[in-house]
Amino acid sequence: MIHPLSDVQAEIPESTRIWQFVVILKNAVIGKNCNICSHCFIENNVKIGDNVTVKCGVSLWDGITIEDNVQIGPDVTFTNDKYPRAKQSFVLQRTTIKNGASIGAASVLLGGITIGTNAMIGAGSLVTKNVPDNELWYGRPAKFVKKI
Repeated sequence: MIHPLSDVQAEIPESTRIWQFVVILKNAVIGKNCNICSHCFIENNVKIGDNVTVKCGVSLWDGITIEDNVQIGPDVTFTNDKYPRAKQSFVLQRTTIKNGASIGAASVLLGGITIGTNAMIGAGSLVTKNVPDNELWYGRPAKFVKKI
């Protein structure tokens, strides 16, 4: 299902739901059984696996890979350039969210990091470095809390 009030330029599997006011650029790859909620933006060099939920208000910039069974909470912010400057050179940073990870609402993820398999990021966290598999991290900056 693709809502008529969205602008989807990429090919989307029939089992994936795209809600209103979503923009997906033509070279993005979106998997099966995904739910992309309203007011999301997905750039060209983005890969989203199967069974992924991206809640409202999320922008996924070039260089982001989201593997299968991932939950991205509402208003999560991703970056992809360590030193952004208008109209100057751009150095793309790649970010990977591994299988089964969950990113809490309103978290900020700096570019160039990996969130491990089944890891969880608590709501409102600022993630500045890699998070290992099966760990819960939260805070500003996010820190290890416990194994899960």
